[in-house]
Amino acid sequence: MAQYIVSARKYRPDSFESLIGQDNIARTLKNSILRGQLAHAYLFCGPRGVGKTSAARIFAKTINCSHPSADMEPCGECESCVSFREGRSYCIHELDAASNNGVEDIKALMEQVQIPPQVGRYSVYIIDEVHMLTQSAFNAFLKTLEEPPAHAIFILATTEKHKIIPTILSRCQTYDFNRISVPDIVRNLRDIAGKEGVNVDDESLHVIAHKADGAMRDALTIFDQTVAFCGTDIKYEDVIRNLGVLDYEYSFRLVDAFLGKDYATALLTFDEILSKGFNALHFISALGAHFRDLLVSRTGGLESLLDLPGSLRERYREQAARTSLKFLYDAIGVVSQCEAGYRASTNQRLHIEFALMRLAFLGGIPAEAAAQPATIPLHPQGTGGVPPETPCVAKAPDTIPAAKTKEVIGSEIAEKTPVSDEKPAIGSEKVEITPAEPAPEPVAETPKPRRRPAKTAAGLSLSSLMSDEEITVELAPEAASDVPVQLPDAETVQAKWAELAGMYSAQPRLSNALANAKLESREEGGILIVDFALVNEAQKNWIAEKKLRELEERFQKLLECPKVRLEPGVIPEEQQEAKIYMPVEKAQDLISKNAEVSELVKDLALDIR
Repeated sequence: MAQYIVSARKYRPDSFESLIGQDNIARTLKNSILRGQLAHAYLFCGPRGVGKTSAARIFAKTINCSHPSADMEPCGECESCVSFREGRSYCIHELDAASNNGVEDIKALMEQVQIPPQVGRYSVYIIDEVHMLTQSAFNAFLKTLEEPPAHAIFILATTEKHKIIPTILSRCQTYDFNRISVPDIVRNLRDIAGKEGVNVDDESLHVIAHKADGAMRDALTIFDQTVAFCGTDIKYEDVIRNLGVLDYEYSFRLVDAFLGKDYATALLTFDEILSKGFNALHFISALGAHFRDLLVSRTGGLESLLDLPGSLRERYREQAARTSLKFLYDAIGVVSQCEAGYRASTNQRLHIEFALMRLAFLGGIPAEAAAQPATIPLHPQGTGGVPPETPCVAKAPDTIPAAKTKEVIGSEIAEKTPVSDEKPAIGSEKVEITPAEPAPEPVAETPKPRRRPAKTAAGLSLSSLMSDEEITVELAPEAASDVPVQLPDAETVQAKWAELAGMYSAQPRLSNALANAKLESREEGGILIVDFALVNEAQKNWIAEKKLRELEERFQKLLECPKVRLEPGVIPEEQQEAKIYMPVEKAQDLISKNAEVSELVKDLALDIR
């Protein structure tokens, strides 16, 4: 039985052409070799599994190749290429800084650097995971890295560039490797599957590529795992079950439920997803990605932003055509809020379920819910939600029209009795019709005093309004307009205003604004209008919007006069007193007010600036 080699090693790039997703870096390195402009130190940085070490090996093999191709690819047949392939090269050295990160390891490397290459032109030293070197090892490496021998080239590789000291970075040419795109990973996996004789559909390859998160090595590892689970015939259902990936079908089903305002189906689908062991946060994140793909599919010219196979692209376009742009915009907002508040929520499942219901109700409340009649609970000892023998107090107009009285009071009125207007048929017996007695005219009574209801009084229930029972309304008297009200004088207004400012001592900002306000009172139509001018427009606007009604009610109580109105204003700038803030201004003010201080300053020749 032949020894098995994992795909990540078996199909590792051995030329610039086979380096996936790093075309710009490959082109730069080949041009530097072609023009003979080789630096003495390179730094390859980027995410895991994107080809940093592979690119370093290809570069080292190419600069020592005896017969490179026209486009600067190693020939693979010369002594240098063969010895490197067989692992016996004396020109290319690899050091793992994760396990050789001390000063002694760097000193041994510096001694080895002095030895010229036996085969080839350069001695290339590839130091992987260079960020793992200690601070002292970095310091010991600085001088050699800055002025190495002419035959020595250093290639440093790392996934954490920020951990390398600036003095090392300044001595290297830096190449940033990018994550490999999904189409590039899918294309490479399809080629490898063809070489291995594995049948796999595009949807499965896209799932593997998304799971790899831009790392080709991870994609090949997941591919080997999938082949071990499914065999040579890989199906989409087996891939998502093996990798624990949420099926696209759930997202399509949920959006259909949202469009149909079917929140029950959405909650059941979420429960099914949780029962299969999926993480709830990953679910809401996948739902947000689905809304994003729908938005991209719905907008023309954005097809390049979709990393999906052709069959799924068509499904996304079909579902996106049935959604509105506003729905997608609001849905993405709901999902983003849910995802942001998930970790802080105490009941995380309820948090997501509430978001699903909001998504189902984005277009409005369902018709069946809106059509249900409102139910008014009855009081346990009575009807209509009002306890028995409880007087019902409500505000009513001064006079109730007779027509309304006949319909509301509930007593039987004779004119409501139906009277037939049909004439007797010819030849029939004479029928005597007794006219109904006319309804007695309502006797004008002296209206009872009205009483305004308190804020805590119970209102009329819906059932009592619809019933024919007589409603007793107790009316409270209006403030007697014919009784003269004595308006307070200016001195009283000024004194009570000071009390009003003192009532807000717990709110210094408001209390100071009221205390510093200038008052002017005037009478208009029997109402005392108090104009209080504040320091600036901001204070006026804030009090007018937030506090004016409260201030007016309290001031009326202090004056014991309901006919008082407050009008906020602003003191003109020329009438405002100058504010003293700076120490020099304070000193000048003190000197101007005290002659003795002024003489003291002159005698002592003090400088107050």
